[in-house]
Amino acid sequence: MNLAKIIDYTILKPETSKAEIQKVIEEAKYYNFFAVCVAPMWVAYAAKSLRDSKVKVCTVVGFPLGANTSEIKAYEAKDTLLNGADEVDIVINISALKSAHYKKVVTDIKAVIEVVKGNKVKAIIETGVLTDEEKIKACELVKQAKADFIQTSTGFIGGGANVKDIALMREVVGGNMGIKASGGIYTADKALKMVEAGATRIGISAGIAILKSFASH
Repeated sequence: MNLAKIIDYTILKPETSKAEIQKVIEEAKYYNFFAVCVAPMWVAYAAKSLRDSKVKVCTVVGFPLGANTSEIKAYEAKDTLLNGADEVDIVINISALKSAHYKKVVTDIKAVIEVVKGNKVKAIIETGVLTDEEKIKACELVKQAKADFIQTSTGFIGGGANVKDIALMREVVGGNMGIKASGGIYTADKALKMVEAGATRIGISAGIAILKSFASH
């Protein structure tokens, strides 16, 4: 398999510099990663830098807490698209999920889907702070909202991605929805196990090391 083509090469730490963003962009182009995932302030820069390549620009909305209002998330998403984003990763309203305000969770995701007009939306459920029952409910709600992908984690909270959660998510959402495994994936073995469990996209910051390790398998 071509592992590079399912990697969102991610750089979202708050202390990230422009030089680090440029390094990630150049590496993404060299290794033909599917996308770079950057904070909203870097979307326009990334889009300009990648315009002559096939690498997509991914960004985040309501990140990392998911606690913004639906209106703010929708505005964020619209702004990132105007700046050149191809895909948007939205953190669901985790507080609403835990409060059993399920309609609010769906409305929140739909607000973003409506403004991106066909661009892919990934809904981050933050598995590290959910019970298995809440993970199942989150999967059902994301599917109901008709997001393109469901995603494990922001990488900022909880334990990140694991095989058990990916398998559970795949069982609940079925075979058609994309699943993005992100958070704590630092080796090729772990990335491959995520794919075997049902992941169709991998969000990682250690992309080069993982590819080199994968090549030696």
